[in-house]
Amino acid sequence: MRIPRSRSALRASTLTAAVLLFATALTGCGSGGPGGSDDGSLDVWVYQDASTKVQREVIKRFNKTSDIKAKLTEVPGEGYSDKMRTSMGTPNAPDVFFNWGGGSISDFVRKDMLLDLDPAIAKDPELKKAFIPTILDAGAIDGKHYGIPMRGMQPVILFYNKEVFEDAGASPPESWDDLLGLIDTFKGAGVTPFALAGTDAWTELMWVEYLVDRYGGAGVFRKVQSRGMAAWDDPAVLKAAQTVRDLVGRGAFGKNYKSVNYTADGASTLFAKGKAAMHLMGSWEYANQKANQPAFAKSGLGWTTFPAVPGGSGDPRSVVGNPTNYWSVNAKLKGDERKTAIEFVKFAAGQDYSKDLIANGDVPTTSDAAALLAEHENPDYARFQYDLVKRAPDFTLSWDQALPATYTPPLQTAVQKLFNGQLSPAGFVDALKGM
Repeated sequence: MRIPRSRSALRASTLTAAVLLFATALTGCGSGGPGGSDDGSLDVWVYQDASTKVQREVIKRFNKTSDIKAKLTEVPGEGYSDKMRTSMGTPNAPDVFFNWGGGSISDFVRKDMLLDLDPAIAKDPELKKAFIPTILDAGAIDGKHYGIPMRGMQPVILFYNKEVFEDAGASPPESWDDLLGLIDTFKGAGVTPFALAGTDAWTELMWVEYLVDRYGGAGVFRKVQSRGMAAWDDPAVLKAAQTVRDLVGRGAFGKNYKSVNYTADGASTLFAKGKAAMHLMGSWEYANQKANQPAFAKSGLGWTTFPAVPGGSGDPRSVVGNPTNYWSVNAKLKGDERKTAIEFVKFAAGQDYSKDLIANGDVPTTSDAAALLAEHENPDYARFQYDLVKRAPDFTLSWDQALPATYTPPLQTAVQKLFNGQLSPAGFVDALKGM
């Protein structure tokens, strides 16, 4: 599932409870700071959710091979990013920790708090070859790798309701004209063309990200990352904003999308119940549907790619979303502790780790995972997702994850106002440039 920096997905926990649990976890692990745990172990932090059991297992396997042991600290709740930020630079900082790459760790990199893993990768060619290049590189900052992929891939996918399509005699869109035609088809049948959780701005951001990518290519957002907010003044951004307003005006998202949520399963339920025909969402939508509408997940859920747009220069094979999550290593580690931490993060490249991810319903980011996907609970979906990412020349990290955290609120506000008609396309561009 998507794990936003500022909220938990699908399941929320209160900040108070998170703080109490977090304090308990730190007390239990006896952390004394990087390389300085009371018992000499490495303190490894992970975001606590349904996938944490994979990390529990790798800790057990690693500790059978290492003189220096690793201890897992499971940090619950939507405050993970805040806890991570407030701990770095203090005696309670983790030695190895889960993150999203990009903007989630950029401040740490600027302050020389993270270990540059390129020397370790250079010494171990098999490690670099172990991961799909676009995913390994998506966690890089200024061309240097500060993270090793450690969870499943999370591309944004265009899902569709098979029964709704069959009833309408329709096929999944292969072009933008197809997509526009389907809007009219489903409106005529009394079905909302696209489910959209308008109360959660990050779901709307997915549309903007894909449209900018299709109109101008992945280089448009890379310019923003390297040159700053003035780089939003790219024709592809304005064109994407105009397309959003056109889709809203055509009724692509219905009339009530502003009050529909995702975290409480609002959009997904409308989609599963046949009230909406399609849903642009991260790959975790499958797990979400399996948990809440299992019959639909098993036989009614279809998936396809986001189409090219007329006049666009972006490669239609490219994807957006969250490539994966990453392990990073605290730069303060020295000597044997540093060597041990590097050996620990390498475990994510192992086949046993990939098998655990697949057993958990995830699709690994390793280059050899294709041979293992037959063991996935839904092999067809797993292969589609894996091939989608493997073929992609670019995998753009979600903008609200890739940019420093300070930009997330104004970015999401501008996106929501664009969809709600409170900003014109030109006004949207100005808002982004003014962040």
